[in-house]
Amino acid sequence: MTRAISLHDVSKSYTKGVRVVDRLTLDIEPGEFLVLLGPSGCGKSTVLRMIAGLEEIDEGELLLDGEYANDLLPAARQMAMVFQNFALYPNMTGRDNIGFPLRIESPAADPRPRVDATARMLGIEDLLDRFPAQLSGGERQRVAMGRAIARHPAAFLMDEPLSNLDAKLRNRLRAEISGLTRKLGVTTVYVTHDQAEAMSLGDRVAVLRGGVLQQVGTPRSVYALPRNVFVAAFIGTPRINLLRGVVRAPLDGAMTISLGKQYLRLPEPLSLDHQLLRVQQGREVIVGLRSEAVRISPEFSASLEQGGRPSPAAARLGEVPINGLVEHVEFQGHEILAHFNTGSSPAVVPDLEAPRPVARPARRRRRAGGTVLGHLRERAGALRAGPVVVLDHQADAGPDPAAPPEGRLPGDLIVRTTPDIELRHGMHVPLLVDSAHLFVFDQYGERICPAPARLPDLEE
Repeated sequence: MTRAISLHDVSKSYTKGVRVVDRLTLDIEPGEFLVLLGPSGCGKSTVLRMIAGLEEIDEGELLLDGEYANDLLPAARQMAMVFQNFALYPNMTGRDNIGFPLRIESPAADPRPRVDATARMLGIEDLLDRFPAQLSGGERQRVAMGRAIARHPAAFLMDEPLSNLDAKLRNRLRAEISGLTRKLGVTTVYVTHDQAEAMSLGDRVAVLRGGVLQQVGTPRSVYALPRNVFVAAFIGTPRINLLRGVVRAPLDGAMTISLGKQYLRLPEPLSLDHQLLRVQQGREVIVGLRSEAVRISPEFSASLEQGGRPSPAAARLGEVPINGLVEHVEFQGHEILAHFNTGSSPAVVPDLEAPRPVARPARRRRRAGGTVLGHLRERAGALRAGPVVVLDHQADAGPDPAAPPEGRLPGDLIVRTTPDIELRHGMHVPLLVDSAHLFVFDQYGERICPAPARLPDLEE
């Protein structure tokens, strides 16, 4: 048996006037693997605990298989939770830890058959007679998962179960969790702040910021068409390049986006998405470029082989030339991440790693269905969580908006390239920007291009 989980306008507050979860509406299908993704303090663990019944719901309703479940006791919800800190009983062996909830549920029944079957499934038969202190972190987490699986729950709730493990072990257990949950076919809600985990595990990903749902969709759709600049910046490695620009759309000339010392001249005839930028004439926008949307001109490497100076970039259809100064080179083995200075100013997303207080909004209707009004209300969630970017007029009391974002090395543009191109600090390099993969956001962080109207087709 598996379980459908629905949250309708669910809110939770801990302190006066500040909601850690703000009117969250989310439907999880039976057997689906849904990942709640967001920075620390965004409310994702609180959502999980409300589903489990460990936290009371202040407003809204929780439905399990269509039945109202706000007041249902945790034991009656048929869910198993896996915690970040393993939560094993130190005075019990692995066998006793796995069998403990079974003995509570059915004191007269022998738990050994189910414990042995679970251990075989996880490959931990040799750990059953050891105590937690005798186990490594990965072994403890497998025992903790075994305790959850042995109960045959209708849903798994996993609260950052891999965050205390080293990177190599995380990758291995990530594959095991994915295969195991799909084999069992049990509804799974998985909380993480690691976007790599979210993208590799989830059937769908729900991105939270400041207690507000920003976007929900398949990993592919959330990456390809982020609803706002926060989602774009939070998902993807390396982080998307966000540059401040100004749209120039003269009646008698080509449309360009000024990036400070350089500009992007959009190819003509303009695509339908680029035509929408005309209404932004003279306004400041945020340009988003994934590292794979920019490439080094092939003529640059050819000129290096010939020992000459780089020739002007020869753009393919839809590519726009700019120039960059090499600031830093990261050799990754299979690829190179090159950091360039293009003379642009980066846009700063202030709360990628830290929570923002959420102001209590005015009460609204519970659901808007699949109407246009419903989609507009969903997009309003990004604004309810506060400003997404810091521009000059917003930065009087904050950090310098021209400074590199926290965690980023100097340079305003990161480009992914092959290791056969030798780049050195101080080189002037011609670059080509693929205009078809250009994101443009308004100064509030909402996506303008590609057209927002394409969101429902991709995500619903």
